[in-house]
Amino acid sequence: MTTTSAGHTSDTRRKALPRIAVVGIHGHGASHVRRVLELEGAGQALLAAVVDPREPGLDHAARGSDALWFPTLDDLLSEAGPHPDVVVLSTPIPTHLPLARAAMEAGMDVLLEKPTTASLAEHTELVAVAERTGRRCQVGFQTFGSRALPAAADLVARGEIGEVQGVGAVGTWVRTAAYWGRAPWAGRRRLDGRDVVDGVVTNPLAHAVATALRIGGATRAEDVAAVDTDLFRANPIEADDTSSVRVVGTDGTRYGFGLTLCAPERSPARVLVLGTRGELVLEYEHDRLLLRTDRRTVDKTYDRAPLLDDLLAARQDPDRPLLCDVADTGAFMRVMEAVRTGPDPAPVAGSAVEWRGEGDERRPVVHDVERWCEEVARTQRTFTELGAPWAG
Repeated sequence: MTTTSAGHTSDTRRKALPRIAVVGIHGHGASHVRRVLELEGAGQALLAAVVDPREPGLDHAARGSDALWFPTLDDLLSEAGPHPDVVVLSTPIPTHLPLARAAMEAGMDVLLEKPTTASLAEHTELVAVAERTGRRCQVGFQTFGSRALPAAADLVARGEIGEVQGVGAVGTWVRTAAYWGRAPWAGRRRLDGRDVVDGVVTNPLAHAVATALRIGGATRAEDVAAVDTDLFRANPIEADDTSSVRVVGTDGTRYGFGLTLCAPERSPARVLVLGTRGELVLEYEHDRLLLRTDRRTVDKTYDRAPLLDDLLAARQDPDRPLLCDVADTGAFMRVMEAVRTGPDPAPVAGSAVEWRGEGDERRPVVHDVERWCEEVARTQRTFTELGAPWAG
């Protein structure tokens, strides 16, 4: 009787756990599968299904679970029986709106990888779907879960750096030919007549843009008054790999983003809040916040709340806001829209590019690009305005 009772209690508890499906399980999606399995091991959730045209291989984490495999989300939704409670979408950018819409209309809450959608109009539609269905839609800007963000806002509000003069972000990363060959949509602005917008500003260093806007108080689309883009490419791709962007908020705050995937070596991406008495530097990949003023220097690392965990907690508390609600990515989408509708990126002059490596490891390095990215962030001026020699 003890065994039967324990087994019955265990089954009852499992049935009460939120059931999660992960759509797009290869590449970055595999990390979402692993996170759900960690929650399952802790007795907090169940991996109910995995969805991908490619069935998980023998070495995939999902193979050791009880999750069902479906080739498409439509196949999952057409299955008899209850749908999962939550769906995680880690799929190509053009699929974000249709898949998230289908999931929410089927009664599921959504964790959607960034960038939110391929256009501002699609973002507006997705927000409307969330409001109409009453479902939650969390967007995967993981930095929004960092405790360093409210700490930075508190320091600014207390006047630690004086009056804010500007907000910037510097991202000097490295990507090889293998990165641009990872998928048919990689490095494309459009594919098969649909917007993709897979460039440095909108995908790999999108966190730098979204986090800087968030720290500066710009989250909704209406918080942005103007966006100026200055887009370049050293790689043989359609999209941008080395770009500067200036944003002006409706409150007058100026933002400068200097971003590249063509640096000599990768350095930590940083958000800068520049004041009359000092500055804040957030190395958001490591949740490290540095305060530098005329009076003191503070260096502290914070923890971070996983966005899936936050979504599950919000499902239990109707009054709890999401850390990265879909509506709060509108300011970022204004920047993405400016990139999408702006001129195609201009090629960096060949004389300013050094090629390194061979085969899949081949990559361009733009001369002195780190210094110019830093200048963009600190002055809120574009490469062209600053006179970068390869931007003329």
